[in-house]
Amino acid sequence: MKSIRNAVKTKKMIKKIALYLLLINTPISVIADEFATPTARVKDSVDKVITVLRDKSLGREERWAKIGVVINDSFDFRSMSQSVLATNWKKATPEERQQFVVFFSQYLEDTYRTKIEAYTDQKVDYVGETIRGRRAVVETIIVTDSTNIPVNYKLKNNEGNWFAYDVVIEGVSLVSNYRSTFAAIVKNDGMDGLLSDIQTRINKYKASEQLPASKAVNEDS
Repeated sequence: MKSIRNAVKTKKMIKKIALYLLLINTPISVIADEFATPTARVKDSVDKVITVLRDKSLGREERWAKIGVVINDSFDFRSMSQSVLATNWKKATPEERQQFVVFFSQYLEDTYRTKIEAYTDQKVDYVGETIRGRRAVVETIIVTDSTNIPVNYKLKNNEGNWFAYDVVIEGVSLVSNYRSTFAAIVKNDGMDGLLSDIQTRINKYKASEQLPASKAVNEDS
């Protein structure tokens, strides 16, 4: 029964991600023409997120949905997933790869949205850009009242479109960080264990986010 429920959840999640991709499919070709450089690509995505965060007319659910579209439009989750799994990507079945991309993209989207909510009023400086063939690094600094936080975006050119495949915050690579964590899980529990672990992380995250929302409703009523 548990495996059946997991299969149903997986199908629903795949449909949700497919809907996201369908919604943003048309704008991608337009973005490729308007933002030919990696820096312009990153700046456009960051500006869109900040604009959404500062829009007081949006409820949290609507705001997060809009940010989700920007994230899905900006990141190459398949490349990220392949880099994170490393050699385990080759060992995984096509079905396991597909499920991992779906789960990992949702997990990153959830955690990323939570982190960026704190940076509504901060300034982002674009301090450097390095392009080597189809790869690029865009260096940025988040300027706060008390400190400067270096954030570098690694991008890949996919048929004229620049997509981020890693984010390095204060010298710590997002991909490398998850690679070591997930490799340990696969070693002990296999790909099934890893997929189950990420799904548990997503469920815990959603449960934790529902509590503040319900409290806010009760306080306003």
